[in-house]
Amino acid sequence: MKISQLMLFGVFFIGISSMEAQEKTSLTLDEAVKMAWEKSNEVTLANTKVNTKKHELTAVKNNQYPDLKISGQYQRLTKASIDMHNEGESAATLASPDRAMLGMANLSLPIFAGFKIQSSIDAYDNLYEAETANAAKTKEDVALKVITYYTALYKAQKTLDVLNENQKSAKQRVTDFTELEKNGIIPRNDLLKAQLLVSKTQLSIDEATNNLNNINFYLTTLLKLAPETKLQVNEDDFFNLKTNNAPTTDALALESRKDLEAIRLQSKASEANVKIAKAGYYPTLSLLGGYTALDLKDIITVKYAMNFGLGLSYDLSGILKNSAHVKEAESRALEVKNTEAIMTDRIKVEVQKSLEDYDLAINQSVVYEEALQQAAENYRLVKDKFDNGLADTNDLVEADVEQLSAKINTAVAKATIIQKYYELLSVSGQLSQSFNLSKI
Repeated sequence: MKISQLMLFGVFFIGISSMEAQEKTSLTLDEAVKMAWEKSNEVTLANTKVNTKKHELTAVKNNQYPDLKISGQYQRLTKASIDMHNEGESAATLASPDRAMLGMANLSLPIFAGFKIQSSIDAYDNLYEAETANAAKTKEDVALKVITYYTALYKAQKTLDVLNENQKSAKQRVTDFTELEKNGIIPRNDLLKAQLLVSKTQLSIDEATNNLNNINFYLTTLLKLAPETKLQVNEDDFFNLKTNNAPTTDALALESRKDLEAIRLQSKASEANVKIAKAGYYPTLSLLGGYTALDLKDIITVKYAMNFGLGLSYDLSGILKNSAHVKEAESRALEVKNTEAIMTDRIKVEVQKSLEDYDLAINQSVVYEEALQQAAENYRLVKDKFDNGLADTNDLVEADVEQLSAKINTAVAKATIIQKYYELLSVSGQLSQSFNLSKI
């Protein structure tokens, strides 16, 4: 009976352990970015806007094709009186029809409309391409957001690990000091200082845990994962990311940025809109054709009545009124040109700042590595002095805090280099190429 209870308890314990293990989900940065592309609301909306522009373009293209309309009527007549004046007295002998049928088919093919149709196609084609570029920029923005959260998650995770590790040594120091204080080797004040460090470290741990949970929730929400999912960043996977071939100038950005490409395409669309407005100065010419069939019972039957010709329309008053529309279109085109110039300057500033931030992250990482070695050596020397009675508790605690700070800064600095590298790729328009996102 006891063995069965022990086995049951063991199975229960293993089940709980398995559930806890399943809550931790290891996710590479590449997987996280691709998951965001597939599930993000922002990406879905961007793709929907592209489809909308595509349908608008198709609708405009249809204007160059013929319009074919068919109509038909069937009517019942009540005591219709027919008087054919050109037939003289014979009209009185005509029967009174009780029904009438009429069928018509009309065809209209635009031949010339002041280049309005082709200009409309050009405008919507450029707007479609611009929306496609905007969608690509949206996907890059979502990817960068994932990278930012992913990097922050690693930083919070690593900070918490360092704090927990330091807390163990701090608690062990309290245990050692308690025995020393009992034996009268150190004053109680030294013990209290050691206990205070444990309390401060615990506050830092609680804050780091809160930060980790918040970042985890932000990332799981973005990736459409269950809120209770606990993401785990594998350090080896994270630091195996390549950070070479970083851009060094703004040339790539001015050539590759999707938002700048979208503005340039919108500029082409606005130029086409100017041509559309100027089309009001020209007449429209169409090719017309039709077919008519009529049957008035016992009176007249018309078959094979076909017609064809040309239709000309010219709005003479529009010649005077249309100048306002042309000026409006030209002004809008100038707005887009100015927007392009402003964005070009902004991109240059963004690239320069990102280059500086990336270089700063690399330089800081080197300094933090040196500081970590110095802090570790300093703690070792202070610990030796303390053990030999040549240093007090304040010196030991201060050296411990400096070493802890150096460990955290070093761990965070390595992740910051990766983050700043991808930010540089983003402002240079190279982020999608680094992840092969165009294939998603």
